[in-house]
Amino acid sequence: MSGDLMFILAAIAAFVAIAGVGWVFAGSSDEAQAKQRMSRAVGTKGLQRGRRQTAALDQGAQRRKQIQESLKQMEERQKDRRQKTLSLKARIRQAGLETTTLTTFWMMSAGMAVLGALLALFTGQTILVIIGAAVIFGLGMPRWYLGLLRGRRQKKFTLEFANALDVIVRGIKSGLPLNECLKIISEESPEPVRGEFQHLVEGIAVGVTLEDGLDKMCERMPLAELNFFRTVLVIQQKTGGNLAETLSNLATVLRARRMMREKVSALSSEAKSSAGIIGSLPPGVLAIVYGTTPDYMTQMFVHPTGQLMLLGGATWMFIGIMVMRGMINFKI
Repeated sequence: MSGDLMFILAAIAAFVAIAGVGWVFAGSSDEAQAKQRMSRAVGTKGLQRGRRQTAALDQGAQRRKQIQESLKQMEERQKDRRQKTLSLKARIRQAGLETTTLTTFWMMSAGMAVLGALLALFTGQTILVIIGAAVIFGLGMPRWYLGLLRGRRQKKFTLEFANALDVIVRGIKSGLPLNECLKIISEESPEPVRGEFQHLVEGIAVGVTLEDGLDKMCERMPLAELNFFRTVLVIQQKTGGNLAETLSNLATVLRARRMMREKVSALSSEAKSSAGIIGSLPPGVLAIVYGTTPDYMTQMFVHPTGQLMLLGGATWMFIGIMVMRGMINFKI
């Protein structure tokens, strides 16, 4: 009996051992297959993900390369444009005097020179004073007036340019193409923004590229704000991107620049008032003394020593005014 029991227990133990060994091998095989399938799946997905990342990196590198090439080309064009804007003809156009030619300007300058010389001659001045008056009236005053008109026109353009960018942003967001937005600005914006965009739209209509039209626009209106606008459009045209968002950010930056410029102007108003008062004191005192005792001050105008003193005083006054102007004017 005990021998049969031992035989049965030995058989059960052998069955359990064999089953355990089989289960171990089967489980390890299934696990190996599962690991192999997992590695294949992960490897395939990782390979696909790696390919996508590589393609994205290649596109990003290509876009950066295009942007760098565009910036280099724009820098070269900007150098050429800067040389063109320094000419007298360019400054006449920048002042908005489209109908005034170089010949007309020089004829007006010659007339002013003759007028200054006649005024000095009729007041009994020497030949040096007459020549000086002719130079000041013929070369100084026309160019000063031209610069004044040019500065006023650029200031008006800067004040309205951010609103023009808002028109483009709203038009693009509503689905209008860029050319239609530019056409809206050329019809509804105030001067001088309307006139400049009219030239741009007319050029595009006759076949001028957008980049060339913007270059000519920057020649007529050499402002940093307009140069930013040109850079954004040229890069977006070549590399793509969200133009509406970019122009919206640009409009925000332009308004911040204008606010900073107005803040600086307000802070420097006291210095400007002081400079005006100090600069007006010498000619004011001269006029008062000449009005009360003309015989006493006449010698300053007719005697060579007096004329030399007046010339020296005017020179030093001009230098002082220019120094104070440089101290209170900030470029932003």
